[in-house]
Amino acid sequence: MRIMIWILIAVVFLATGCTQESQNKIGRAIQNWTGTNGVLEIYAGQKLVRRFIEIDKVSTAYGTDEKVPRPYRFGYGVLDENFNFKKDPGEKELYFEFSDYSTNYIFFENPS
Repeated sequence: MRIMIWILIAVVFLATGCTQESQNKIGRAIQNWTGTNGVLEIYAGQKLVRRFIEIDKVSTAYGTDEKVPRPYRFGYGVLDENFNFKKDPGEKELYFEFSDYSTNYIFFENPS
């Protein structure tokens, strides 16, 4: 029991000593570890043309040398070909990218 108390105290001190960005990264790491059930919908005008399900996160691309954000996001998800919010036989997990400038999209947690 005593060890658990010391571990808890150490975690509190580490968390309070971190910058806000470091705390955000820790929060995202915990969220990624526990998992989420994100949905990404891509639109052409008002028509839904692609849906990816079972996404754990969408990341912003960063340049290797310059360390600045690039104008696109990426991730992995199951391509929901029949738009039923379920992974059906034959629907596979794919890598995807989409532009911040020209892609009409919505990213949300799967309600089902």
